[in-house]
Amino acid sequence: MVFSSLSFLFYFLPTILFLYYILPKKFRYGRNFVLLIGSLFFYFVGEPKAIVVMLLSIFINYIGGIAVNSGGEKQRKISLTIVVILNLTILFYYKYLMFIVGNLSKIFDFSVETKSIYMPIGISFFTFQGMSYVFDVYMKNAEVKKNPLDIALYISLFPQLIAGPIVRYKTVADEIDGRVETLDLFSTGVIRFIVGLSKKVLLANKFGIIADEIFKLNGNYNLSVPLSWFGVLMFALQIYYDFSGYSDMAIGLGKMFGFNFLENFDYPYISKSITEFWRRWHMSLGTWFRDYIYIPLGGNRVSVPRHILNMFIVWFLTGFWHGASWNYIIWGLYFFVFLVIEKYVFGNKFEKVPKIFRHLYALIVILVGWVIFKEENSFLLLKYLKAMFSVGLKPTIGGVTYYLKEYYIEIFLGIIFSANILKAFEKGKKTIPAISIYFILLILSIVSLFSSSYNPFIYFRF
Repeated sequence: MVFSSLSFLFYFLPTILFLYYILPKKFRYGRNFVLLIGSLFFYFVGEPKAIVVMLLSIFINYIGGIAVNSGGEKQRKISLTIVVILNLTILFYYKYLMFIVGNLSKIFDFSVETKSIYMPIGISFFTFQGMSYVFDVYMKNAEVKKNPLDIALYISLFPQLIAGPIVRYKTVADEIDGRVETLDLFSTGVIRFIVGLSKKVLLANKFGIIADEIFKLNGNYNLSVPLSWFGVLMFALQIYYDFSGYSDMAIGLGKMFGFNFLENFDYPYISKSITEFWRRWHMSLGTWFRDYIYIPLGGNRVSVPRHILNMFIVWFLTGFWHGASWNYIIWGLYFFVFLVIEKYVFGNKFEKVPKIFRHLYALIVILVGWVIFKEENSFLLLKYLKAMFSVGLKPTIGGVTYYLKEYYIEIFLGIIFSANILKAFEKGKKTIPAISIYFILLILSIVSLFSSSYNPFIYFRF
């Protein structure tokens, strides 16, 4: 079950809201229990095989939080190390074991019979959130929770469970027991959810159709330079509106229940450097790696070689986090190279370059990066990149005009909304005209879900 499904919109969400708000505000534990049971049910419906994995993660991090809060500093460090190892072992087994075994078998030329391991949806998200709790308790940024149901609620909370944002424990610790639900916050949440749903259903799904068709053509034909760039542009818009749409829905759902999640996207395609792009894209993941890996490694308060090594570690892990495939690792290291260049080659000189050229540079680097991200097959990846930069190639496929005629409204809106010119509307403007538009968007989204079978969930690998 996902947010952009009819079963969620018409059955699960109304039911959980009714059961939650039928209880008086003073019954905080009762409301939390309803949320917990609802969240576990939400995950169980989509992942019945994996509910045990989530419960195990909850147990490990609950005990881990108590352990890292007890004893002397040496004992606390040992406890922290054990908890991290246990969390990463679970993540490694379900997400990366088959990848590692497959690569080792190719390198050393041996065959091994292994059963295909089913990867639970959202395992990276809830694993990172569980470790966030333990880290925050260890660093004294949050108090340990003695009630296991509180930790279970934090890790399993359905708005952010399967697609993010990654909610750090310290940002919601006080709200687990002390949040305040208001009509204004609820209405803001509803609006934000509608905006996110519209992004996903009305825009991302349409861009996904185009991108999938063009990337499939790449396997059998020589794409034209315009079509290859157009194809990756459509994927760039798809992944942005898909991911930011789910983040908007998660933030909106959180507000409906009194939680205030941090923003996850800040119009990344207006960036004028790769450094700026990664300050605006998937901000919850970026801050997680910054707070729990980059800064503990020493951050930038070290020698230049050590700083570059710290950046390498972070971006290798960032790429690997996204999936058990070489293209994700390459994708992470690809951005690492540009970040190092911007820091130590361009330096302050880069600021003197006209904004239009910096923006163009950033877009080109980002789009090439999205090709690496999307195409797992190395042969097809190189073929697609060749098409993008082969000016003299005689193509057998054109077709940009076809897609422009067919989807010109969606493409126009996608480009417009990727800039921050309508920021107030997206965040929840409460004027009569705006509310009317939100209502229309909701109706159009529901109609689209009824009429179309194309509604991909692209976070299975995460």
